[in-house]
Amino acid sequence: MDHRVAPPAAWQPHRHRPVERGFTLIEMIVVIALLSIILLFSMPRFQGTVLQDSRQKTVRWVVYTVKKLRQDAVKHQKIHTLHVEMGDSSMWVSNEAMTEEEAEDARQERYEFPDHTEIAEVAFPDGEKTSFGRADIRFYPKGYSDRAMIHLQVDDDEEITLRIEPFLPNISVYDAYEEFDQ
Repeated sequence: MDHRVAPPAAWQPHRHRPVERGFTLIEMIVVIALLSIILLFSMPRFQGTVLQDSRQKTVRWVVYTVKKLRQDAVKHQKIHTLHVEMGDSSMWVSNEAMTEEEAEDARQERYEFPDHTEIAEVAFPDGEKTSFGRADIRFYPKGYSDRAMIHLQVDDDEEITLRIEPFLPNISVYDAYEEFDQ
C-alpha cells in the first residue's frame, strides 16, 4: 500500500507563467516625480548646511565658548579669558587660577579657524582696535564681561562681526562690519 501524498498545488512548479521584469512607464514617472519633489524641498537646506558649514561652525564655536566662559566665571568665581590670536586666526581659553604650564597646554589646544576664515581685528568701545598679535576678552565672576567686537573676514569678500556685550548672555552676530556707536 502506497501512502504517498501528492504535494499541494502551491508547491508544484508553475508552467507557462511569463516572467515579468522591469517597471512600467507609469511607475518610473511616479518615482521620478517623488524624487524631484524631495530634492526641491531639501536643496536649500543642503546648500545652507554644506556650503556654509565651516563659517557656521566657527560662529557656533565662538557663541558657545563665550556663553560657557560667562557661566564658568560665575561658577568658579575666577576671571576667565578668551584669547584671540590674530596671527594664526585662533582662539583659546584660560582662567586666572591656571599655572603657566596649564595656560600653555590650553594654548596648544586652541581652536583654529578654517583656512578661508581669518580674524581681521578685535575692537573695544574706547576706540582701541587690535589687528596684530593677541587681544584678550575677560569674563568676570559677577557675570559680566569686557565689551568687544570680533571682526572676521571670510573668503576675502564677506565680513562677520561678533558683538560681545557685558551684561547680555548671548553674542550678536552681524553679516557685515559693525562698529561701536560713539
